[in-house]
Amino acid sequence: MQIGLFYGSTTCYTEMAAEKIQQIIGEDTVTLFNIKDEPLSKAEQFDFIIFGISTWDFGELQEDWESHWDDIDSVNLSGKTIALFGMGDQQGYGQWFQDALGMLHDKIAPQSVTFLGYWPNTADYEFEASKALTEDKRHFVGLALDEDSQYDKSDERIATWIEQIMTEYSEQL
Repeated sequence: MQIGLFYGSTTCYTEMAAEKIQQIIGEDTVTLFNIKDEPLSKAEQFDFIIFGISTWDFGELQEDWESHWDDIDSVNLSGKTIALFGMGDQQGYGQWFQDALGMLHDKIAPQSVTFLGYWPNTADYEFEASKALTEDKRHFVGLALDEDSQYDKSDERIATWIEQIMTEYSEQL
């Protein structure tokens, strides 16, 4: 099994999370792609893809994702298995916490993909609103990380989420 992990990172926090994910799953299994330097079309080479995105300011996309946003429509993700993780600041931007994560999910969803890793621990966060919540508001559409307010929980969240997505992936095979 090979996993492609595609991320955009301005302040290196998303990149650091991507590297932690790669270390835990294994460098021989996960290949990292910074979308600033690599085309999103490389995602077509993988059956299992992880996308990492951060929310900026008032619910905006990270700059690398923003500059490649329209490229997503031309990448064939149909039939792929996808897990998402996002970075956000629930204290400073609680009205827009993880919005980019939700926007990425909604952008990819029409392509008949299988999503894994919906994060069920929404009660462990303090925010006002988020586009990254499922319809029932009980899950995030991916792992929600906050390096500003809850950096001390990130390593445990990443490890738990990886166990979750790897179990979910093996169950679908």
